[in-house]
Amino acid sequence: MTLPIHSNWEKPLRTEFESSYFKQLLFFLKSEYETYRCYPTQSEVFNAFEQCPYENVKVVLLGQDPYHGPRQAHGLAFSVPDGVKHPPSLVNIFKEIVQDLGTPYPVSGNLEHWARQGILLLNASLTVREGEAGSHQKKGWETFIDSVIQTLSENKENLVFLLWGGFARQKVKLINTDKHLILITGHPSPLSANRGYWFGNKHFSQTNDYLISTGQQAIQW
Repeated sequence: MTLPIHSNWEKPLRTEFESSYFKQLLFFLKSEYETYRCYPTQSEVFNAFEQCPYENVKVVLLGQDPYHGPRQAHGLAFSVPDGVKHPPSLVNIFKEIVQDLGTPYPVSGNLEHWARQGILLLNASLTVREGEAGSHQKKGWETFIDSVIQTLSENKENLVFLLWGGFARQKVKLINTDKHLILITGHPSPLSANRGYWFGNKHFSQTNDYLISTGQQAIQW
């Protein structure tokens, strides 16, 4: 199984692509996609990297699994294609943007316009079996995503890392806090948000303030 990825990610991640664990991961995915319905489609597995080339990355946002229901996952964390009902976590993300920035609630849940502005919308696992959350965990994706985070931290400056929830918070140890801004809050899922761990975090305005202060363009959320 071969997976497409934007060409300018090939050099910084070459060691990963050539590693034995990554080859084993691809072998596992080949079997999974042949045997079960998995999400996203094979052509969209690396959509986050396709939509946000290495040289463009300004913000890294980390989710967990892709959505595991029909027509939802398309390779960008928290995003759904145009016309698809907004999942609860995305609803809460948009509500916080409205509160933080005073902008209208978005019609579409498609976050490709975020990615094209330099937001790398990563999930901790880039694939999942239909209806089975966590089914592709501990198969190699975690090692790969950790390497992506470390590579960006080491080779770039003035990035914003948005770490939402306990799982994402664990990635702090991979990031050079002297070179980058790390913003941490609860996960936007209703379970966390309804307990007071999401709303009012103002991560969207804080991200833009930092980008502007370091000579970068603000994000049009």
